Amino acid sequence: MARRIKRTKGTTPPALTADSPCPCGLPDTYARCCGRFHSGEESAPTAELLMRARYSAFVAHDAAYLLRTWHSSTRPPHLELDTGMQWTGLEIVDTTDGSAFHTAGAVTFRARYRHHGNRGELHERSNFEREQGAWVYVDGTFLE
Repeated sequence: MARRIKRTKGTTPPALTADSPCPCGLPDTYARCCGRFHSGEESAPTAELLMRARYSAFVAHDAAYLLRTWHSSTRPPHLELDTGMQWTGLEIVDTTDGSAFHTAGAVTFRARYRHHGNRGELHERSNFEREQGAWVYVDGTFLE
């Protein structure tokens, strides 16, 4: 029987551990899914897996990973993540190219969140390219 964690408005979610379900939505633990990319053990082999790992980095408040996987031409000098933002779900809507055989790709997704108790959704088409052989985030376009 699955247990639900009851939270009150404004509380911090439980910490992400190696054995936690991966926030990206794939059916594996954080350590065996996006955690291996965050640790630097491996690089995401596709644009979609990088998109999932970056989403999980937002969940984990891992600004270093987000900056490390941002294209050098569009990367900000620093990144401060809003501690009031709680990411609650990811849906991959579409992918274009971005496989091991491509040098560019795009991923369209919907990411659900709560910000200071208010629910919302980010719908974006993100563009990715290879930089020095590794997939990196270039930019994105917000969709309605």
